Amino acid sequence: MENLKKFYIGGEWVEPISTATMPVMNPATEQQIGTVAMGNQADVDRAVAAAKAAFESFSQTSKAERLALLDRLMEATKARFEDLAQAMSAEMGAPITMSREAQADAAIGHLQGFIDALQEIKQRETLSNGDTLLREPIGVCGLITPWNWPMNQIALKVVPALATGCTCVLKPSEHTPISAMIYAEIIDAAGYPAGVFNLVQGDGVSVGSAMSRHADIQMMSFTGSTRAGSAITKDAADTVKRVTLELGGKSPNLVFADCDLEERVAGSVQEVMYNTGQSCDAPTRLLVERSVYDQVLDIAKRTAESIQVGNPAEEGDHIGPLFDRIQYDRVQEKIQTGIDEGARLLTGGLGKPEGFDTGWFCKPTIFADVHNAMAIAQEEIFGPVLVVIPFDSEEDAIEIANDTPYGLAAYLQTGNPERAERVAARLRAGAVHINGGGFNYGSPFGGYKQSGNGREGGHMGLEDYLEVKTLHFG
Repeated sequence: MENLKKFYIGGEWVEPISTATMPVMNPATEQQIGTVAMGNQADVDRAVAAAKAAFESFSQTSKAERLALLDRLMEATKARFEDLAQAMSAEMGAPITMSREAQADAAIGHLQGFIDALQEIKQRETLSNGDTLLREPIGVCGLITPWNWPMNQIALKVVPALATGCTCVLKPSEHTPISAMIYAEIIDAAGYPAGVFNLVQGDGVSVGSAMSRHADIQMMSFTGSTRAGSAITKDAADTVKRVTLELGGKSPNLVFADCDLEERVAGSVQEVMYNTGQSCDAPTRLLVERSVYDQVLDIAKRTAESIQVGNPAEEGDHIGPLFDRIQYDRVQEKIQTGIDEGARLLTGGLGKPEGFDTGWFCKPTIFADVHNAMAIAQEEIFGPVLVVIPFDSEEDAIEIANDTPYGLAAYLQTGNPERAERVAARLRAGAVHINGGGFNYGSPFGGYKQSGNGREGGHMGLEDYLEVKTLHFG
């Protein structure tokens, strides 16, 4: 924790230029567990200068050299795996079992996916017209990551930058700085050259905007809210840098009568509540064929009421708290909005679960009889809250599903393979999960519409960090 008040710049842990700090809180205990330094423009300038200087040589490294470094990064990550899991459990409330199996595992899984992709990608190829195409690192990359999946998003941004020969400056969420600090220590242990990776802690207003506007940063990659993504795009416009965004979602989940209702509805509810509902691609709109609507409501209610809320420090399959009071208050406000709009509260509701006076714990909540014009059907709640909407036909379901400004993911439950293909083809989303199909490391992740642009993971995740040069020989 001694490095929490420092920044990792130019291969060293340095004292910040800024004197601002912020307490790091445990959302389950409401106790302070650390103090993080909060950077400013001058800190960003120093980090970017280090990354720019390092780019001159690191951009010229061979694929074999970068693969060897990634292998060492894998060893260093595995050595600190438990530290990462414990950090995320403490700083954002992920139950420790889930933190190990998903939050920390992402650091290894995505790294392996990028190693596999880098081995296969062609840095030089001859086109059919005889010209030669080269793929080269884009330059210095500014990376901004969120608090809800801290290591998942750091790995999805930092690793492709390192893999392609770019250099980078990372600004993690100020609410989850401990895991980012550990990851900087991991990169240092792996032996990356000084300046290739730099860490500046801070908030979006001071550090994020300074990065987005910086003339020596050639690319910004951001994960977070659509509002913040729009602001970053505007900040980046004057320097015409590349911007990739992974933003919000209000993912539909279409349940047809011909699926295994007991299995698929229960699985769907559990998917929403996973990570205490704090996932941008959670299937938070359950669209149900009217002929089985009452049956689905019964299964959903039973499932939600079987989900345990518990201490994130304890092992088990329970859910933990929301990440802080700000988010707790937002979720409570959205639940009140649903009640005011006339939706039927099927289970859960306002307040904390019984026995949880301390910590930002929230009741697993389901609203029934929702229609798509309601705010709770259109706005991202980012908590353990599910809305259920009936539909009358396949066409009706597709129309409701696509009636959203977002397009990150969609979910589909049906026993008819032809229907699955037919409906999936018409859903405007970057991923469609069919009958419980989960995300796999190495596949592209990203969305349509206001859910962002670009794709993270695997081959496409590397391509975002590469420029294309064409050689025309005489």
